[in-house]
Amino acid sequence: MAEGSKELGLIHIYCGDGKGKTTASMGLALRAAGREKKVIIARFLKSQDSGEVKALSYVPNITVLPCEKFFGFTFSMSEETKKEAQVYYTALLENAWKKAKKEKYDLLILDEMMAACTSGLVSRDKVEELIKQKPEYLEVVLTGRDPWPEILRLADYVSEIQMVKHPFTRGVKARNGIEY
Repeated sequence: MAEGSKELGLIHIYCGDGKGKTTASMGLALRAAGREKKVIIARFLKSQDSGEVKALSYVPNITVLPCEKFFGFTFSMSEETKKEAQVYYTALLENAWKKAKKEKYDLLILDEMMAACTSGLVSRDKVEELIKQKPEYLEVVLTGRDPWPEILRLADYVSEIQMVKHPFTRGVKARNGIEY
């Protein structure tokens, strides 16, 4: 490719019930930033209280969009809270997408997008529409459990992370710096 031209961007899905989907996507963010690529990350269904958010704020070429509202776990949300979360997360998705295109980011990570869609907080149709219209150069990563068939068809990479063993099953709570 010519100097300064953008490479072909592909679609990645990191899914499954195992620990490591977000970790894998953050590793890709670091790899891309290390090669002078611009990375933008939008996180869904998570608070800002996460080790990776703090660490990535120090890395040049990586922008983590703030998720300023945390609505709690979807199973405990009231219908009113779910509606508020739908509006918020849809706007977050649209903002991330517009910023990635306008500012010509190389990599867009949509962390926990599958769960946001599965729980009805973001429209699957909206995600599919954006993916189908993505700029050719933009690499896109979606993480989370339970990807639906159409998004799997649109993907170029699908990595399923399977839980074989996890301390949560023994009652060990999420640990600072390890799980968040």
